[in-house]
Amino acid sequence: MPAASERRILARAAVAVVPLLLISLYPLQKRIENLIAGTRIQSDELLFTSGKALKNMSLGYSSLLADIYWTRAVQYFGGHLSRQDDRVQELAPLLDVTTTLDPQLIVAYRFGGIFLAEERPVGVGRPDLGVRLLQKGIAANPANWHLRYDLGLIYYWNVKDYKMAAQSFWDAGNITGAPEWLKQFAASVAAKGVSRQMSEMMWAEAYQSASDPRLKDNALLHLSALKTQDDLDKLREISAAFRQRFGRPPVSGEELYRAQLVTVVPKDPAGYTYLFDPDGEPHVDPASPEAAQVRQESSREK
Repeated sequence: MPAASERRILARAAVAVVPLLLISLYPLQKRIENLIAGTRIQSDELLFTSGKALKNMSLGYSSLLADIYWTRAVQYFGGHLSRQDDRVQELAPLLDVTTTLDPQLIVAYRFGGIFLAEERPVGVGRPDLGVRLLQKGIAANPANWHLRYDLGLIYYWNVKDYKMAAQSFWDAGNITGAPEWLKQFAASVAAKGVSRQMSEMMWAEAYQSASDPRLKDNALLHLSALKTQDDLDKLREISAAFRQRFGRPPVSGEELYRAQLVTVVPKDPAGYTYLFDPDGEPHVDPASPEAAQVRQESSREK
C-alpha cells in the first residue's frame, strides 16, 4: 500500500478515535471530580489505583490528561486556599493522580511537595504528604537533583529533621550536573542545624532554580521574612545606641532618623514602618503582610 494512503487511513482513524476518547474519559473525570469534591482523603491504595485506571484508559494520551489534572490541581489549590477551606488538603489526591498519569511532570512534584508542606495560610500544613510526593518523584526521576533539594528543604524547614535534610542535600549533590555547593550545604546542616544565614542561602537557591512562578513567589516570601528578621536585629542594636546617647529608648523610627542613626525611616519589605515598644524593642506593624510570616520564621530559630 502506498505511504500516502497509509497516512490518510491513519489520519481518518485519529479523527474518529480522539472524539471517542474524550467522550469515554468525560464520565470518569466527572466521577473523580465528584469524589474529590465530596470526600476527604481516602486510602493511598484507592487513589493510586484511580491514577493507574485513568492511565490505562487514556489510550496513549496520559500526558495530555496529566496536563489537565495539573491545571485543575493548581486551580483547586488557589480556590480553596483563598477561602481558607480545610478541603485544601484534598490537593494531595489531585497531585497523586497527575503524577501517576505523567511521572516525569517535575513541576507537579516541586509545586506539590513544597505547598503541601508549607504552613497555613501559605500552604496545606502537611509536610508528611509533601515528603511522600517528592519521594515518589525521586523514584520516577532519579537523575533530577532539584527533587532531592526540595525534599531537603522540607526536612530542614518544615520537619526540622536536620539529619534527613543533610542526607537529602548530599544525595542531590551526588547527581551529575548538580551544583558543587550542595555537599557544602549538607555538611553545614549536619554540623549546625538551623541558622538564618543557611536559610537565606537555601531560599535564594530555591528562587534561582525554580521555573514555576508560584515557587519563586513562595521563596521570595521566605526571603522577605528573613530580611525582616535581619532588619529587626539591626534596629535592636541602633535602639541600644540611641538609649546610650539620650538616656531613654526610642519611640519611633522617625526619632532614629532625626538622631542620624539611620539614613531613612526604617520600613519592612512590604513598606510598613517598623514600630517600637515603650522599652525600645522594634517590631513589625501588625497590619503588615510580613507580620504573620515573621512569627513563623522566628519560631523555627528557637
